[in-house]
Amino acid sequence: MNSPIPLSDQLAAAARTLLAVEQGRSLTDVLAKTPARLRPGVQALAFHALRHWGEAGVLIGLLAERPPEGAARALLGLALTLLLPQAVGGNVSYAAHTVVDQSVQALQQLKLPAGLAGFVNACLRRYLREQDELLLKAGEDLQARWNHPFWWVQRVRRDHPQHWQAILATNNRPAPMVLRVNRRRVGRDDYLQTLRAQGLLAEPVGRDGIALAQAVAVDRLPGWEQGHCSVQDLAAQLAAPLLLDGAQLPAGARVLDACAAPGGKTAHLLECAELDLLALDVDPQRCERIRDNLRRLGLQAEVKPADAAETDRWWDGRAFDAILLDAPCTASGIVRRHPDVRWLRRPGDIAQLAAQQLRLLEALWPTLGAGGRLLYCTCSVFKAEGEQQVRDFLQRHPDAQLLPSPGHLMPGEALSGGSDGADNLVGMDGFFYALLLKRPAG
Repeated sequence: MNSPIPLSDQLAAAARTLLAVEQGRSLTDVLAKTPARLRPGVQALAFHALRHWGEAGVLIGLLAERPPEGAARALLGLALTLLLPQAVGGNVSYAAHTVVDQSVQALQQLKLPAGLAGFVNACLRRYLREQDELLLKAGEDLQARWNHPFWWVQRVRRDHPQHWQAILATNNRPAPMVLRVNRRRVGRDDYLQTLRAQGLLAEPVGRDGIALAQAVAVDRLPGWEQGHCSVQDLAAQLAAPLLLDGAQLPAGARVLDACAAPGGKTAHLLECAELDLLALDVDPQRCERIRDNLRRLGLQAEVKPADAAETDRWWDGRAFDAILLDAPCTASGIVRRHPDVRWLRRPGDIAQLAAQQLRLLEALWPTLGAGGRLLYCTCSVFKAEGEQQVRDFLQRHPDAQLLPSPGHLMPGEALSGGSDGADNLVGMDGFFYALLLKRPAG
């Protein structure tokens, strides 16, 4: 039997993880290199801390005129998030005295100067004594109140004046685990029964989706290795039906998935129809992930490592019947799943990524045949990466017509016309969808 992992070990590892995020590294990448025995606990701590990181930063400034730097600051911030009232009863809930004691021990494991232990101990105990006053003062700070960078709050408020508070609040709640059933391997009703027989509570959502009441490791999912399902948010599951429904594509229609990795939408397209599909991604390693996913699901497509915008390097000149462009973006709509995104992004990233999206749209439009459809999507709530991008594209291209499309979907929004009331409980990631028809010349 494995002995319990001391909280101090997990705190020390989580502090290193948070410091790496502050230095610009992706939380996903850092967690992948965390020892397996520590990873679940460290992930839970890091997710919790990053959802309260704005408040933690302001509290540190109120508690110390000269705050520590590096791992000591990260550990102090982490400990403060565990002492917040919101942490009581949560997934990482600990008694206050345990947090203080184990944080001091974690400092020793981080091999920091001995004097820092007394400093951190004093800060945490002062917070506990003056909690109400400190929280009230911290709440006057916009970044602390919403736990997003100030510029991010301002941008969402400008883009969505009626919904900005709901968007920010939803970002700080965990996202549900949603599956997409591979209809080529198993029926959704049959798979639901299998899940329930194994004690996994689940409800149908959308067309092919199942929402789990509680997230589980994929190796616990029945039929995972046999390709019976994939993990995919409900918003992402809209891409395939949006592109295919009503298109009247013949069997073997030529379809491009332009920025395909890791292959979730690629697979869904192939599960829904018989297609001659080309999947591109600029990163060869990510192309291997696409191939691995397709193999597990029993699906076939041509996968090429290529920059989709450099059409002279990969396009054979034959027009596509349909194109899916899931363009690189700020990922501002999936903060529930990636709480580090808001702290990694910078204001200038929006314009830089919007320029990449424009480059891809302009390069791919000539490869689409007359009467064909291009579905442009991003997992962003920023209008520069969605509504504004498409409005400008339509002005430049008289042969482009906007078909009925969802537009911007807000984080936590229910699927309109879904299969049942469970959709309202799940809510989707933030996304943008625009379906464009290419009119015949003349």
